[in-house]
Amino acid sequence: MQNLQNFRDYYEILGVPKDASSEEIKKVYRRLARQYHPDLNPGNKAAEEKFKVIGEAYEILSDPAKRAHYDQFSRYWKQKGFVGNKAPKSKDWDNRSNSRNGNDVDPSEFSDFESFINQVIGVSSRKESRNSGSTTTSDPFRAPRNTKVEYTVNNPPRATRRDIEARLTLPLEKAYQGGNERIRLEDGRSLEVTMPPAMVTGQTIRLRNQGIGGGDLYLKITVEPHPLFKLEGANIFCQVPVTPSEATLGGQVEAPTLDGPVKMTIPPGVRSGQRFRLSNKGYPSENGKRGDQLVEVQIVTPKNISPEERELYEKIREIETFKPRADLIS
Repeated sequence: MQNLQNFRDYYEILGVPKDASSEEIKKVYRRLARQYHPDLNPGNKAAEEKFKVIGEAYEILSDPAKRAHYDQFSRYWKQKGFVGNKAPKSKDWDNRSNSRNGNDVDPSEFSDFESFINQVIGVSSRKESRNSGSTTTSDPFRAPRNTKVEYTVNNPPRATRRDIEARLTLPLEKAYQGGNERIRLEDGRSLEVTMPPAMVTGQTIRLRNQGIGGGDLYLKITVEPHPLFKLEGANIFCQVPVTPSEATLGGQVEAPTLDGPVKMTIPPGVRSGQRFRLSNKGYPSENGKRGDQLVEVQIVTPKNISPEERELYEKIREIETFKPRADLIS
């Protein structure tokens, strides 16, 4: 149990002013939760403890009723008398009723402020009677020894069932293969889910009972652009560079696919921009059938050549009969 000097200023913990809006508190909490999440700080006990304290602060400040109680009663923490002595009663306290179900909570009955604030805002653990709804405690840290404090509490309402939505961005290879993927939600939870193969941008994946209060989680999928492949429906388009000699003579060249490189044959005299089809090497569709891969040939010339290559190119230029600009000269 924390003593008076260890009282937690939840506003200071989150780094927000006392007049911060609920949206501002939520935004700061999400940022801090991601920063100190145990999954991102493995083995870091300080980060783990910080994550717990942040969660405790958000639990109070995100609930309007608890926050109101906290703001009202936290002013007592600076008062002397909670540790070892009876807390002073003030006229202001005597004249108002702040309780659960109409039972007054007297700060003088508590030995430290922590016990007092926990009683008021309900963040400490209690032994509750399910039949009568009343709670009895004889904890010496919460009341003078041999003094039994009884108070009535309302059973906390069950969280309202609510579906939530999250976004997941994947590289094309991962979207194609599927498999296990770890996702982190804005509320701090980390889930490992098994993703289906052949996911596409705009697809929604439903995860049952992973929302709020038993609701569902809907994952919106986005597939990142790929440097080599471009999806065209169920077909995949890519470009393959070839040398002038390969384009002239034809033969086998290597082309990349999502399943790895494959050999394809190009005919002699292929033109730059000419397309070839690799059957059943495209993207799987909803009906289970797979599209094709379209390979576009791009003839590229070398910027640097060896003296031997230059000599051979000079000989070719002397003897070649191909005149590509013949039709341009009248």
